Amino acid sequence: MAPAAAGLLWWRLGGLPLRQRLLAGWVAGLGLFVVGLWWALSFNVYGGIVLIGVQALALALACALTPPGRGRLAGLAGAMVLAEALRSIWPFGGLPLGGIALGQAGGPLAGSARLGGPLLLVGLVWLGGAGLGGIGSVVAGVVADRRRIRRSGRRGGTDRRMGTVVGAVAALAVVGGVASWGTAAPDGGSGVARLRVAAVQGGGVRGLRKAEVSPASVFEAHQTATGEIRTEDGGDPPALVVWPEDVVSLDGPLAGSPAEATLAATARHLHATLTVGVTETVSATSFRNEIVAFAPDGTVAARYEKVHRVPFGEYVPDRAFFAHLANLSAVPLDAIAGHGDGVLDTPAGPLGAMVSYEVFFADRGRVATRAGAHLLIVPTNTASYSTSQVPSQEIAASRLQAIAEGRDLVQASPTGFSAIIDHRGFVIERSELGRRQVLVGDVHLRSGATLYARFGDLPVLIGAGALLFGGWVMWLTDTESATTTRRDRRQRPVDARRMTRLRNR
Repeated sequence: MAPAAAGLLWWRLGGLPLRQRLLAGWVAGLGLFVVGLWWALSFNVYGGIVLIGVQALALALACALTPPGRGRLAGLAGAMVLAEALRSIWPFGGLPLGGIALGQAGGPLAGSARLGGPLLLVGLVWLGGAGLGGIGSVVAGVVADRRRIRRSGRRGGTDRRMGTVVGAVAALAVVGGVASWGTAAPDGGSGVARLRVAAVQGGGVRGLRKAEVSPASVFEAHQTATGEIRTEDGGDPPALVVWPEDVVSLDGPLAGSPAEATLAATARHLHATLTVGVTETVSATSFRNEIVAFAPDGTVAARYEKVHRVPFGEYVPDRAFFAHLANLSAVPLDAIAGHGDGVLDTPAGPLGAMVSYEVFFADRGRVATRAGAHLLIVPTNTASYSTSQVPSQEIAASRLQAIAEGRDLVQASPTGFSAIIDHRGFVIERSELGRRQVLVGDVHLRSGATLYARFGDLPVLIGAGALLFGGWVMWLTDTESATTTRRDRRQRPVDARRMTRLRNR
């Protein structure tokens, strides 16, 4: 549906002045984000409304930057990519949830992520949509021409329509070519080793805040689920066991605590590397959110501290200011931001960790892969969301990360979704929401690099800028469009209030 919607917006922008392009883009943004970010209203209605309205401004800005006439096809795709890039870093470090790329994780364009990441998917959706819109507008024009000829004998602008057809066909050919290239592009290579993994899901009631759940019960649920690990095919036991984020919640440091002793004993019992999500209270105002890897001998092999924190979930930006606007008691402590590359060097292999929210940021997977990760893990905690909306988006984000980096991926969540995903984005195993469940499967450690892992977002951003610039050059050098615009302005009717003022003068 995304290309069809993009084509509709492309058609609507034709001939609109700046203010109306802004409005059309904002309304289209609401159509996207009211659906994609509806979950936010369950935490704070007013905050959710503001969030949706602000995120919709990204499409409004893109439409304002798009030329209204000739050049609109290229300009819209370029502007939308740049707007999505901005949305991924601003405000408060960005909020990539609810975006267009997530909807393409299971579609025919998904393979293109290994060429240019999620931003390339966004560009292809809008470029293809504009191509479809162009062909649709030409067909509508031909039909209108036939009716006009029957009525009055006058013809429309056939020459201009031919240019639209050429541009639309070229856009669709580019989209098809890039999609085909993405399917055949380097995808991480063949596995250098096979690894049996287990993703542990303790289960429980969804939709509860952290303060409403006993940390001890969450820990016990995952201990119980881990004890139920078994291999259905009678194969080898897992060499890597992944626990979710924040299932070990401590008032002090992990070192020397009873929890550390229990986790070390669990790793020794499993004869496997065990990765666990741990939160440690550091002071009266801060805490750490970490992934700790225990080696099969029970020692701590590696640690990673979460870099991308959830604004208003794990920390409050400008707390003193927002304290005047809302009750912040639900977020009493601020998470300390980490600075690592996400790589955990473990006996099971080098693992690239993305903790929960980080999976939505393409750069986190790329940083870990370039630092040597052979397998991606996503310990997450979506238990506070009562519906399947955010867990489903997280699965989509994990699929895109696996494709973009050419790495198999293991995701573990306390109440779901947990999943095992291969390097081409196919979901091998996925859990049910709320159920206690352990997913066991085989993945491969890979060392090859995709084009996206090598070059990142820069080529796509340069291409988007070139499309936008080229679109405006086409518009500004199109004398017929400029003449039409001036004529429309001269013929624009004067509103009643302005007429009254003129008469009074």
